[in-house]
Amino acid sequence: MQRFATAPWPVSLKLISFFGSLLIAGVAYGAWSGIPPTGFARLVGYLITGVILAIPSGAAMFVVAGYEVDGSRLYVRRLFWATEIGLEGLSRIRRDPGAIRRCLRVFGNGGLYSFTGIYQNRELGRFRMYATDPGRPVILSLANRAVVVTPAEPEAFIRHLLMCFPGVEVDADKADA
Repeated sequence: MQRFATAPWPVSLKLISFFGSLLIAGVAYGAWSGIPPTGFARLVGYLITGVILAIPSGAAMFVVAGYEVDGSRLYVRRLFWATEIGLEGLSRIRRDPGAIRRCLRVFGNGGLYSFTGIYQNRELGRFRMYATDPGRPVILSLANRAVVVTPAEPEAFIRHLLMCFPGVEVDADKADA
C-alpha cells in the first residue's frame, strides 16, 4: 500500500475554515445565551446549541487526511476511517486546474476543513471530490464517473497509478500545468 499526503491547505481553505468556525461558534453562543432558565424550552435550547456545535465536528470527521493506493483501490483517509474507491475502469489521469472551475456543489462540504462531496460542472459532469486544494486537482476518469483528489505530490501519485494501471492515458498537456 502506497501512501500520499494531501496538498497543503491554501489560504482560501484556511480562511473559510477559520471564519466558518467563528461564525458557527457565534451562532452557538447566541443560541446558548438565549436558553430560558426552566421548562421544556430549556431542553430545546440545549438541543439546538448541540446541533449547531456538531456542524464543525461533523465536518472535521470528513476532512481529507491523505490517500492510499492498494492495487486497484484508492483509499481516502479520514480522521477515523477511509473511504474506499474502486479504480476498475480507470482510463485517464490528468491534472487540469481549470477542469473544476465553476463547479456546482450538489452535496457535500464546500470549504469547512476540506472540499468533499458530489460536485458538477459542464466539463466533468457529476464527479466526487476529495480535496484540500482545488487549485491542484488530479482527475481520475473511471468507467462511469470522475474522481478528483489533491495529493501533495501529484507526479508521484500519477506515476504510482501508472505502475498499477499501465494502459491508462495521461493527459500530458495538463499534467505539467
